[in-house]
Amino acid sequence: MSLLPSRFIYLTADFSFYIENHTRNPDDLSRKQVRIYQLYSRTTGKHVQILGKKINANGDDGALLVVETETFGSHVRIKGKESEHYICMNEKGKIVGRPDGRKQECVFVEEFLENNYTALVSAKYKGWYLGFNRKGRPKKGSNTTQRQQEVHFMKRQPKGKAGPLEEFRFTTVTKRTRRARRLKPNPKRN
Repeated sequence: MSLLPSRFIYLTADFSFYIENHTRNPDDLSRKQVRIYQLYSRTTGKHVQILGKKINANGDDGALLVVETETFGSHVRIKGKESEHYICMNEKGKIVGRPDGRKQECVFVEEFLENNYTALVSAKYKGWYLGFNRKGRPKKGSNTTQRQQEVHFMKRQPKGKAGPLEEFRFTTVTKRTRRARRLKPNPKRN
């Protein structure tokens, strides 16, 4: 005997409304992650560095950034470890450093690209990316697209810190090592 009416419609839970509202107005009780890494620029071959109000991609190995993750998705705020200034994009698309990173202009969304690079698009100005020209100067957000090499970055661990994959030693198995294992005498058989 069924307790449900025959015309009962099964509804699936839709959390998109909740997630959209929660990312727009994050609370202080949600889990926020803080990571420290370097952003390697594909065009300059150097790292992004924040020097107060000025930001460039001419930093040496060791230019550390503090990346604060928002509650949902890949919304991040990027701050220079030494300068304590955040990377922000103003309404003209100019990249500037600000001491207070709570505004929506200082929030970027990480996009993971097929070529294993990361692009950072502004959360406030859709389609405007964080990018640097070959000399390491910031490009205007309105002049950038996801396909440009100027907006491609690679996350790197700080100097002297081993990544999670470097802790394990992997060995490759080749035809030669397989044959050597087969030819090795087994003492238990004799």
